[in-house]
Amino acid sequence: MRILIIGAGATGGFFGSRLAQAGRDVTFLVRPKRAAQLAEHGLQVLSPSGDTRISPQWLTADRLDQPFDVIILAVKAYALDSALADMAPAVGPQTLVMPLLNGMRHIDVITERFGAGVLIGGVCKIIAEVDSEGRIIQRGAINHLAYGELDGQPSERTARLHELLSDAGFDTTLSTTIKQALWDKWVLLASLGSINALTRGTIGEVAIADGGQAFARRLIDEVVAIVSAVGATPDPAGLAQAREVLTQKDSRQTSSMYRDLCAGAPIEAQQIVGDLLRRGQEAGVDAPLLSAAYVNLQVYQQRLPG
Repeated sequence: MRILIIGAGATGGFFGSRLAQAGRDVTFLVRPKRAAQLAEHGLQVLSPSGDTRISPQWLTADRLDQPFDVIILAVKAYALDSALADMAPAVGPQTLVMPLLNGMRHIDVITERFGAGVLIGGVCKIIAEVDSEGRIIQRGAINHLAYGELDGQPSERTARLHELLSDAGFDTTLSTTIKQALWDKWVLLASLGSINALTRGTIGEVAIADGGQAFARRLIDEVVAIVSAVGATPDPAGLAQAREVLTQKDSRQTSSMYRDLCAGAPIEAQQIVGDLLRRGQEAGVDAPLLSAAYVNLQVYQQRLPG
């Protein structure tokens, strides 16, 4: 099966490089700037499990002219629309599209563009970033992909996908509850990103401030109330763990959105916070702290050049 990975950033680059090293047929669809980096330096991953460098197969959109069997969509949510336009020639009648984006908006957008039949759910867990030299830096040992049909039913195509992705240097799960996993991840990311954004601090810095833990708990409660009203009630065990993780006094944790903000880069504010807030407003759920976080993030976005 031929795999096309849209984007060779922290997520797509990491999992794609592992798949390529494991002998899978992997091609990256990238922008010209990233193509130049890959052509000159290869795809480098610096990881606690060992540093690697490969010379990947890559294409730019102007050279993409045939369908692929599997498309792994690994771009930032604000780049979704342009990525879908670029990858359109790769989507054939039997193509399977697995997005690794945050939130839920991408499900609706991809379905509208290509139909629900191509789509399965995907959730990744990895802490990684791309440095100034184009290298992927993995922080910590977590590197997990979960995927499955959005209706939770077993299928032949996801069984084939599971065989393709397994034993390739990262952890995999073929899930019958992938939609629940998407909602649960959204709870964590919206809460974490909003706590960081409103305070401009790490989880630990917030937790040791007077009233900090109470503030974090109230914000988490707002996110949970919206998700429970418009999506799926969060998994109790996962929610308990999230509450603990997001109020730890010794934690240096920040969201990738906050790290992008600190770097002066574009952020996924609309997809992670704004879309959730909109759904909550339509369901009549009041969320003043989440609203304040979104205003804060929008002010930052308005200051970005061009």
